[in-house]
Amino acid sequence: MTRVGLGFDAHAFDPDRPLVLGGVTIPAEAGLAGHSDADVLSHAVADAVLGAALLGDLGSAFPDDARWRDASSLDILAETAGAAGDEGWRVEGVDATVVAQAPRLAPWREEMALNIAGALQVDSRKVSVKATTTDGMGFTGRGEGIAAIAVVLVEPT
Repeated sequence: MTRVGLGFDAHAFDPDRPLVLGGVTIPAEAGLAGHSDADVLSHAVADAVLGAALLGDLGSAFPDDARWRDASSLDILAETAGAAGDEGWRVEGVDATVVAQAPRLAPWREEMALNIAGALQVDSRKVSVKATTTDGMGFTGRGEGIAAIAVVLVEPT
């Protein structure tokens, strides 16, 4: 049986932190607020993996405690993939979109996809990372933060 999971994450900007998306530190005026490195892209993918494997959500699996403070979200994603594997699931495809008015993310999309594929231990051709704006609408359009959404396909091992 093939299963699909949907993940979403959003964080407000924090001028005192670096901007990390898909494990890539991107030059920007502000990073994102959060307990870990606040990588919304990796969080959305991890949440989708958890959903597809029927393992709950990101907040339940990785609570705001000392273990995950300032943690790399790629490590969180790798742990999530491991937990899915322990339940008999392997990731077969990822399609993710970052929603941000700025900065422009095209120069880093390939590196983000490679990092996500590495954390999931899948071929990079199975990971798609895209970016879009909201043409000035909503919290992302007003420059208050960044969001990401991801869909993950898993199959039994």
